[in-house]
Amino acid sequence: MCDLSDLTRVRRAAAEIVALRLPIAGLLNNPGIFQMRATRNAQGWDLTFATNHLGPFVLTDALVPHLPDGANVVFVTSGVEDPERKPGGSTLPGGDAYATSKQCALATAVEFARENPRLHIDSVEPGFTPNTGLGRDANAFLRFLTKYIIPLFAPFVKYWSTPKRAARVITKVLVNKTG
Repeated sequence: MCDLSDLTRVRRAAAEIVALRLPIAGLLNNPGIFQMRATRNAQGWDLTFATNHLGPFVLTDALVPHLPDGANVVFVTSGVEDPERKPGGSTLPGGDAYATSKQCALATAVEFARENPRLHIDSVEPGFTPNTGLGRDANAFLRFLTKYIIPLFAPFVKYWSTPKRAARVITKVLVNKTG
């Protein structure tokens, strides 16, 4: 187990994985928290940013040298960033931290791909996927809506998904042998 928000633990986990001397077939970076209020990690970073971006970056950076040629590395990103956002940021509490963290994950995938042409590095944007626990610190009414009501509409709304469908797509990318 590794708390991706704690970079010391991430480095330790990577070292323990490498010390096992087992083959690493690939790497899936699929963190996702959306804090409704500002929260800090052990090193003082915004918890959402640390969990969704910094932790996976540090883990991937530590494991890349140990991945075989042709291995797949996948970052789960989000298209939640609003290019029309007005100055002052999002009106949704935690929205800017989440959007920034997921945009950084996308930039990380692009940069790792440029630096490591021997690997297959991709990013996947699974669409809006309610019922994943992403907003678990929201108020009770919003948690109820996202857990029981909104998922009923997901199969019928463009760019919405379900956890099962998103997992299927992400898994296809992760195990794809064609690069």
